Amino acid sequence: MEQILLIAEVVLAVIIVIFVMLQKSSSMGLGAYSGSNESMFGAKGPTNFLTKGTMVLGLLFVVNTVSLGYIYNQSANNSVLDARALPTIPAVDAVNAVSDGQIPASEEAPIAPSAPALPGQ
Repeated sequence: MEQILLIAEVVLAVIIVIFVMLQKSSSMGLGAYSGSNESMFGAKGPTNFLTKGTMVLGLLFVVNTVSLGYIYNQSANNSVLDARALPTIPAVDAVNAVSDGQIPASEEAPIAPSAPALPGQ
């Protein structure tokens, strides 16, 4: 998911730059090259279309940036140790085992071998 949003962030940034460069300004920028498209968008030309498109793309860019920040913040809260599986210890009902006088078979103490006889005894 993060990769898709990151790719969308880069694409949106490039498209916003193109839209802003195509708009007419006092220095004309790249807006001089959009003169042939004026008949396609009506008498006002692409000015209205590019302005609204820039606003929509800017809004999408901001929403995408906030989403990326949220996702990266959530993944930063996870620890490396959280992903590691810790061995589980079987639960023993010690209270019932002591009161019954029985120890479960898995926890019986091993029988120690008898000590060898010492020489001279």
